[in-house]
Amino acid sequence: MKAIKLMDVVKHVNAIDYTAIDRTISVTNVEFDARKIQPGGLFIPLVGGSTDGHSYIQQAIDNGATATLWSRDQSEAPSDQLAVVFVDDTLEAFQKLAHFYRNEINPVVIGITGSNGKTTAKDMTASTLKAKYNVHKTEGNYNNEIGLPYTLLHMPEDTQVCVVEMGMSGFGEIEQLSKIARPDIAVITLIGESHLEFLGSRAGIAQAKLEILKGLKENGIFIYPANEPLIETEMPEINYPIYMRSFGFDDQADVFAYDLAEEPDKTYFKTNIDDNVISMIPVIGAYNVSNALVALSIAEVLDVPSEQAIFQLAQFKLTANRLQWLKTHQGARLLNDAYNASPTSMNAVLTTLSNIELEGVDRKIAVLGDIRELGNMSEQLHRELSHSIDPTIIDKVYLFGSQMTYLYDELKGKFAAEDLVHIEADHAELIATLQADILATDVLLVKSSFGVDLLQVVTALTGQVTK
Repeated sequence: MKAIKLMDVVKHVNAIDYTAIDRTISVTNVEFDARKIQPGGLFIPLVGGSTDGHSYIQQAIDNGATATLWSRDQSEAPSDQLAVVFVDDTLEAFQKLAHFYRNEINPVVIGITGSNGKTTAKDMTASTLKAKYNVHKTEGNYNNEIGLPYTLLHMPEDTQVCVVEMGMSGFGEIEQLSKIARPDIAVITLIGESHLEFLGSRAGIAQAKLEILKGLKENGIFIYPANEPLIETEMPEINYPIYMRSFGFDDQADVFAYDLAEEPDKTYFKTNIDDNVISMIPVIGAYNVSNALVALSIAEVLDVPSEQAIFQLAQFKLTANRLQWLKTHQGARLLNDAYNASPTSMNAVLTTLSNIELEGVDRKIAVLGDIRELGNMSEQLHRELSHSIDPTIIDKVYLFGSQMTYLYDELKGKFAAEDLVHIEADHAELIATLQADILATDVLLVKSSFGVDLLQVVTALTGQVTK
């Protein structure tokens, strides 16, 4: 990162007071984890849950911290060992510092949110833009009120484009993130059903996602899914001009895809950006083509030549645990998509499992866990998953979790008893049952919400450590 003068830190975090051994010092790295502090670093002691970062100050000092933020309600500030900047709230100060640093580096900022696909769209976008720009992006899913400022504060000085992911679980959260990042380009990948428990309806979800426009710069660009009426009906009032571009599979969209063709580990398609070129992404699923359209739309806006963008898109690396092909101990192929789930994404990947053609495969097996945070819609949405499970194509279904009882009820009678298994809560039982059943000629899909922890099942079946 670019060095930040201590006095700029004091100014931009609205410090109450500060003590400085040397007022001329600068900080060269910023961390909230004392273990990661390097010499010249600024330590951010965050408070949350059962952890208080202030208690780790000595470790930060031992690792070479030059300065620290410090909540004024904390006693015993280590003023004799490093510069201390006193603030009311260290998280709020962290966010203000990130906003300042974003403006110091002044890259083109792309903010991406959505019910599904935001991490993949972020990774694809960063890959395509590397054809022309120095790109910094959110790592993993650092997409909340801590992860987003952390991403901004870790931009190298030569960053030209910063691609940030914005996640949320309730109203007001995306607005806060957008106002910190001040995107030049705002993206919504999809309005789905995630977080229905907290947002009440798809209209509520649309309102929460559209908060991204409240931080969008004047004359900024909004990229959104075509054929989503909630974008128009729930659009907040914006008092300055923005430009809108849609994407999808309808030829009325500004950027659209057609002629899709899937192989086991890649998808081919054409777009209206360049009708003569076939694009390829190294991942399966039409929904991932939709994410690719986000990346290609942004590349077009930022004047990346289409052939370069398409080449870079084919090189992108998918974040772990998202449509990741693995091998089980028995030699079966396992499609690991167990990082997260919504009804939309689960239906989509079940369609992918149904359509996929793999040589030497005798059985298709779906291992599905609960979808969380659906509120009073949970029963209906779990039952409706049955529409994506054709017993003439998918040979066996394992269901895990209390909410999957509803899907089990819908599928009873459509499958032989031995081909429909429901396990309420015992991961060990699920693992043992699968290990006894899996054959080398099987292909398995594993999909659930993160909190259901089917990742431990994936690890047990494959020996691959998943995070």
